[in-house]
Amino acid sequence: MIATDLTAQLQHIIEARSLLKHPFYQAWNAGTLPVEALRQYSCQYYHFEAAYPKFLSGVHYRCDNRQVRQLLLENLWDEEHGPDNHVELWLRFCDGLGVDRATVQGSELLPATQRLLDTYQRLTTQAIPAAGAGALYAFESQVPKVAEAKICGLGQHYGISDARTISFFTTHQSLDLEHSAAELEMVLDLAWTPEEQQQTLDAVREAADALWQFLDGVYA
Repeated sequence: MIATDLTAQLQHIIEARSLLKHPFYQAWNAGTLPVEALRQYSCQYYHFEAAYPKFLSGVHYRCDNRQVRQLLLENLWDEEHGPDNHVELWLRFCDGLGVDRATVQGSELLPATQRLLDTYQRLTTQAIPAAGAGALYAFESQVPKVAEAKICGLGQHYGISDARTISFFTTHQSLDLEHSAAELEMVLDLAWTPEEQQQTLDAVREAADALWQFLDGVYA
């Protein structure tokens, strides 16, 4: 399978489970989602965001390709470093929704949230590195468009447009263009054999399904 074919198959799988097509995000962008649902979502998504650096580390630790490790390290640095780290940015969004930080951090995981964390933990620490990178790509390749839509929906329908509250989304609107491009590069560098490519496609499909089901859980 040549690189263009593999890329096309990855995109096809992700597009079939595009998060912007989910009823939860469609309601958000239409302004029909209750604010309380946004607050519930903010608590549940916090757990995925808090765990995401460990998913990056899981692939980094097991990868022999130095160039790929460097790309992962850059991503990990963006996630973790400084007072404007990404967990902090998410908590600022929670602040803007009026959700106490202790409530967010101590919130009980819904079953779908736990399945999402378990899926990403397994794919990034047990599957081959190409499959782990594919799971990262299944998420971060969707983030820029999702972030743009969220910013628009929050401003138009919920009166939330201050820079501090939406900083998580404005940051990821541009940064994850870089991250997802790097992750696609990782996949193409790591998945050489037909077996590796198939395992990567399977991981992308599983990750995309877990992300969709996470929104099912919150929407319910």
